Amino acid sequence: MSELPGKQSAVTLANGVVMPAVGLGTWTLRRERGAELIRAALDAGYRLIDSAAMYDNEDVVGQAVRASGLAREEVFITSKLDNSDHGYERALRAVDESLRRLGMEQMDLYLIHWPQPRKQEETWRAMEAIYAAGKARAIGVSNFDVRDLEAVLRSGEVKPAVNQIELHPRIYAREKPTIDLCQQEGIVVEAYSPLAKGRYLDDPLLREIAGRHGVSTAQVLIRWAVQHGFVAIPRSSKVERIRANLDVFGFELTDEDMARLDAMG
Repeated sequence: MSELPGKQSAVTLANGVVMPAVGLGTWTLRRERGAELIRAALDAGYRLIDSAAMYDNEDVVGQAVRASGLAREEVFITSKLDNSDHGYERALRAVDESLRRLGMEQMDLYLIHWPQPRKQEETWRAMEAIYAAGKARAIGVSNFDVRDLEAVLRSGEVKPAVNQIELHPRIYAREKPTIDLCQQEGIVVEAYSPLAKGRYLDDPLLREIAGRHGVSTAQVLIRWAVQHGFVAIPRSSKVERIRANLDVFGFELTDEDMARLDAMG
């Protein structure tokens, strides 16, 4: 893991592209309020913003980045192919539409949002063409399990750089086969919903660990992901929580903390 300004860690993808280890998930962040929250995240030091055609907010993400005053190359932008745009020609048109909505010539990471096995091979061919054309600095997948990943690895010439999956301690054991395959193949695992949508932030184990480190239970969950080498993209609709979710680089979980968290599921 390398380090970005502000003591933030980063991961290096298989093709050498550097990706921040913590970013902002933007599902449900739309319109003016969404732009305000994304801008607040950028002001707080976030340099990874995760969007998707399905989220209906790529235009808002682009507006927030431009309003931030940051240079385009300072912000890592991810978007995703919509389920309705699988297939070779449709995927090629879809990336152009996403770039138009973002107001950008290139995104940093473009993902297939959900697997569709019957169209997987031709869709991945389109992703490889998108990468070759320079419209995305890296390509990958989202919500792919072992079977889906193996199909892409068999048929494709370029390996996915990232697999974005729901991931937190409660489902770590369930997702371990997918994680293991990704790590064997040099695919970075990106955790969405790392806070499990807030469902167990009051868990006694989390509270105990958080108390010993003087942090919040949400920060423990994000730090757990970072220490595993995952990229984490928590989402919040509150500015103070957005700021706190990035503040996870000033403490370290012990080996025992990590083992107990791994066993939560």
